[in-house]
Amino acid sequence: MKTVLVTGIFGQLGWELRRSCPESVRLVGVDLPEVDITQGDHVARMFADHSPHVVVNAAAYTAVDRAEQEPEAAYAVNRDAVRLLAEACARHGAHLLQISTDFVFDGTLSRPYSPDDAPNPLSVYGASKMAGEKMTLEVLRDRCTIVRTAWLYSSHGANFVKTMLRLFEERDEVRVVSDQVGTPTWAANLADFLWALLQRERVPSGIYHFTDAGVASWYDFAVAVEEETRPKRRKRVWVRPIRTEEYPTPARRPSYSVLDKHSAWSLWPRSPEHWREALRRMLQELEQPPSC
Repeated sequence: MKTVLVTGIFGQLGWELRRSCPESVRLVGVDLPEVDITQGDHVARMFADHSPHVVVNAAAYTAVDRAEQEPEAAYAVNRDAVRLLAEACARHGAHLLQISTDFVFDGTLSRPYSPDDAPNPLSVYGASKMAGEKMTLEVLRDRCTIVRTAWLYSSHGANFVKTMLRLFEERDEVRVVSDQVGTPTWAANLADFLWALLQRERVPSGIYHFTDAGVASWYDFAVAVEEETRPKRRKRVWVRPIRTEEYPTPARRPSYSVLDKHSAWSLWPRSPEHWREALRRMLQELEQPPSC
């Protein structure tokens, strides 16, 4: 039986990985405060206790704007902890699957970003995640996998969808940026893809991109949430499109971060799901929360 150790098990992706874990896998989940992957002794004890065949690093510093004021904290988790994990994997012969982000790109292309495109992050968060990718590849070479994803949401944890649901209850109008374009991703679909990789006899190495299908702006995403939930709410909330400069943030975001997923989708036994259908299924799940 393959032992898969997941860091950040209490986060959105960790939660989805835990509840969809195949019976053929022994899953070990760790998170703060018991295990701090920025501490070398914690990482060493984690490997000694569990002897994982694969480590999925779903832990990350994801506070994009706060990272501009806390770069040391962002790099400690997104780069230095990744180095510790990669070195431990190298010593123990384990495979590292590192989760990364569309924020490693600058958004200047007019086509979807392929895994081979050169990163050029605009923010501390993006730069720290890129640094984690470099650490992974430098230490482990062909015994690692990097999966970049984008705009992640789930019925578990805090995310854009839940923020919109709260605002729709509180307000009659919500302003959302319309000139940043990417693809929403239901964490349940990402988890399913990762299990498809991890159940292979040999986990594929290299860099892959995974999101749901389709393209949207944050405005489009918010409109979809409003439309899907309007019957239950029994009132319409106006979602008003605004430009990025009308909603200034400490961190710069890529204006276009659509990812080319074809190499990843070719390894997934399911057909890609359009983000709108995935959103609908997640919202239905919120109506009837799972027991686990």
